[in-house]
Amino acid sequence: MATTKTGTSYGHIVLDERGVPWIVGANTKSVELVSEVQAYGWSPEELHFQHPHLSLGQIHSALAYYWDHKDEIDADVQRRFEEAETLRRNAEPSPVVRKLRARGWTASTWPPAVAALAGAWADEPDLEIAREGAAAELPREPL
Repeated sequence: MATTKTGTSYGHIVLDERGVPWIVGANTKSVELVSEVQAYGWSPEELHFQHPHLSLGQIHSALAYYWDHKDEIDADVQRRFEEAETLRRNAEPSPVVRKLRARGWTASTWPPAVAALAGAWADEPDLEIAREGAAAELPREPL
């Protein structure tokens, strides 16, 4: 008995003009669900709970598409992350950061909550420490 192999199709996935896989009938990219699985360890059922507008069929189709195209999607995610990091590093300081600098503050002298909110000066080693203590109170004086 001879068998014929056919290609796999993803009934709930459509590729846009850039080749990005989207879930049909939803404003959701496949990679968005994959990112949540990677970040939070969510199961398809939890994804459905978090995205009730998606059916389990849509979710499983998005995940199947990812696993069948893992290398290229992972490379695209990494490329986008690196691009965003470059843009962040080259961005002009926010108005809050400019005001704090004008007052002579550096990341090491900022209250942790201000450092976490400002999100600037990422090249200063104490910024990560400041972000960890973001529960500290903000200064009472207006910026």
